[in-house]
Amino acid sequence: MERYDAIVIGAGVIGCSVAYHLARFGAGRVLVLDRTQIGNGTTSQSSGILRTHYSVIENVELARRSWGIFKDFAGYLEDEDASAGLVNCGYLIAAPEGPKLAALRSALEGQQAQGIEVQLIDRDAARDRLPIARFDDAALIGYEPEAGFADAYLVATSFARAARRLGVKIREGVEVQTLLRDEAGRAFGVETSVGRFEAPRIISTQNIWAGDIERWTGVPTPLKAERHTVLALEGPEAYTFQMPVFKDLGSPGMLYCRSYGGKQMLVSEGTAGEVLATPDNEQGEVSMDAIVEVGSQVAERFPSYETAGLASSWTGVYDVTPDWNPVLGALPDVPGLTVGYGFSGHGFKLSPGVGRLLAQAALGLATDVSLQPYAHERFRTGSLLTGKYGVGAVS
Repeated sequence: MERYDAIVIGAGVIGCSVAYHLARFGAGRVLVLDRTQIGNGTTSQSSGILRTHYSVIENVELARRSWGIFKDFAGYLEDEDASAGLVNCGYLIAAPEGPKLAALRSALEGQQAQGIEVQLIDRDAARDRLPIARFDDAALIGYEPEAGFADAYLVATSFARAARRLGVKIREGVEVQTLLRDEAGRAFGVETSVGRFEAPRIISTQNIWAGDIERWTGVPTPLKAERHTVLALEGPEAYTFQMPVFKDLGSPGMLYCRSYGGKQMLVSEGTAGEVLATPDNEQGEVSMDAIVEVGSQVAERFPSYETAGLASSWTGVYDVTPDWNPVLGALPDVPGLTVGYGFSGHGFKLSPGVGRLLAQAALGLATDVSLQPYAHERFRTGSLLTGKYGVGAVS
């Protein structure tokens, strides 16, 4: 048995951020346990898009704080070799007349009210920024210059290296089998595949495996694992690094796309995916039907991509809650346990800010922003964080 001051379960981008911030806030001896390797779970499957655009206003502030860290990542970690792989190309979002228009207008106004630079631009200005796309049906277009994409694996490993520099111990290939609780129900450690570890603070960042919390504690964990298909297309016109990330609210799948490798287009649907019976982040089959469906939507918005070829494809898995927003903070039924799960496709975008918040909550410090809206109790009371766009990762 080994004793620590805090134990983090999961070494994805959220877990590594939590570990770093625990050490930064003076938590003492911190241990991170991961069943495989740092960043080897759903983190490595992230599309990496960074934006502050959300219709759930609480998410805007989390994303704004996280963007501030991403912009000066090496400086924040005090590590000149740290890199987020940031491409600050901006974020363009457009909606035609119809059901998404009012939601887009409300979300853009919400960003502006929080002091975020958001420009309302016309179709010509949109074409100047993304000349390979057509905007003739756009009724409203928003452009967020302080946005873009980055590399989730680089961010996770940079957080991990910075945490280790501050004394955090990270053990890979260790599976947590159960949560240890005393007679009063308080968490005081974990039993693992290599033995017992004890600590007065346990932080679970288990992503699609967060269902373990219900198995260990009996507290319901409203979560499902959804697999999403991502394509890399190579068309006759390059999607360059200078072109913004684009969210197409006019497409059936609410497509999102960005430059991939400075030439190709990374594209996926922003709606519900394939629900998995059990958590599994192994690569799934990408069907020809899925390729044709997404490809036809791409061709509607990017005419020259009607002749695009499929360069590569893969799948990624989201940990989805009923309202497509995370559960953050303490579980009142289990003192000593702090959780962060159910990011529903937002995890990487929010990882720096959420890591700070979960570390603060676990240590009993005042949090940068209130975690009350993200509390588990909302599923009991019905106070859900439901986005105005409907079900999907734009939230």
